[in-house]
Amino acid sequence: MEQITWTEDFSVGVERLDEQHRHLVRMINQLIAKPHTTTRSETVSDLLTGMTKYAQEHFATEEDLMRQHNYPHLEEQISKHRAFRKKTVDFCSATMLDAVVVPEAMLRYLREWLVEHILKTDMAYKPFFRGHGLE
Repeated sequence: MEQITWTEDFSVGVERLDEQHRHLVRMINQLIAKPHTTTRSETVSDLLTGMTKYAQEHFATEEDLMRQHNYPHLEEQISKHRAFRKKTVDFCSATMLDAVVVPEAMLRYLREWLVEHILKTDMAYKPFFRGHGLE
């Protein structure tokens, strides 16, 4: 599976959020680079746990900024974040219980969700935050 290549097309125009997105991309790329590593490996376990925790931090940052500036689509964003959390917890649980290697379906989901989420959902707030002077 091809790794995610960060380009300026991914920039939402808020440096703190862009850096968090870049960090999530790096974490997902680390998993993609090790598709045959066993799920019982400390590296994969640490990456999955770290990515899940970091996504939580990122979502909190994003949602806090949206609340502070009265972003009109906050509830939609929260709903998408909730769905991601549930899906990743389900994947992580299943992976730790059943799979010997990280399932390609999980890698594909993480990659596609992040790319899709940044390029579509998060891009919707770019002009809003720009209009509120956030950089």
